[in-house]
Amino acid sequence: MNRSLSCHRMIVLCLAFTLLIPISGGSEEARVKIHKISDKVYMLDSGSPGNIGAFVGEDGVILIDDQFAPLTEEVIAAIGGITDEPIRFLVNTHAHPDHIGGNENLGKRGVIIVGRDEVRSRMLQGIFGGPPYPEFALPVITFSETVTFHLNGEPVRAFKVVNAHTDSDTVIHFIGSDVIHTGDVFRTTTYPFIDTNNGGSFQGQIEVLEQLMKLGSSKTIFIPGHGKPGTVESVQEFHTMLVTVNNHVQALVAQGKSLEEVLEADVTKDFDERWDIKPGDMSHYGKVPFVKMVYRQLRGN
Repeated sequence: MNRSLSCHRMIVLCLAFTLLIPISGGSEEARVKIHKISDKVYMLDSGSPGNIGAFVGEDGVILIDDQFAPLTEEVIAAIGGITDEPIRFLVNTHAHPDHIGGNENLGKRGVIIVGRDEVRSRMLQGIFGGPPYPEFALPVITFSETVTFHLNGEPVRAFKVVNAHTDSDTVIHFIGSDVIHTGDVFRTTTYPFIDTNNGGSFQGQIEVLEQLMKLGSSKTIFIPGHGKPGTVESVQEFHTMLVTVNNHVQALVAQGKSLEEVLEADVTKDFDERWDIKPGDMSHYGKVPFVKMVYRQLRGN
């Protein structure tokens, strides 16, 4: 099995999350749970990876990401429990299957898909060694820097960030609601997965978190790509962990230490209780793959 296909399969086996107390959004047996973040912004979770955002009002719905294809009907039903207005736009935060898997289903329903130029190009190339995505799954509106929606009485700004989780990352700012959907550049669950095969950068990851902290305030709610919604303090906690590990590894690299010696130094020991995976979780979010990635990025290989 090649490394890229292995990453794909690990993503499909993502963590199951327990997020907030759900409000009504369909039958009690429904997998997709709805969490109200503000008057107009909701988060949807199904126990599968990739938090979905929904911006709701009289002008219609903007959906942020869509998880996997088998969940599309339940996502639509959950939105129907909030509003009778249609889903008009879908914004992809990046080109990973757990965030774009429902694109084709929604595209065939007439939803306008929006994403960075890099999202479309990655999908056309195929992701993790898979085939190119079909036309209905592709963003039909792409942007290089930023795009702003003017719906439901407030602007919603989607903007490019530097290469971090991938080379196609987008952050969405619901300006009037003071809510930010970060995609996978921020998580509240485990050590980060930096997809270096698709342009990800550990140093870029740190830079994006600094940008988010400047953009948000003490009242801002951050919807992460994975995990529970957080605050600017949550972003700071994630950033502090990454910078500390970076500094530890950088010092050892400067001393000429090998990867094996860096692993033996246990540079994440102060953070493992909070951020390391638990038994049965995805191995590529654990401390060993994380430290290996930081080491290789600092070594430039």
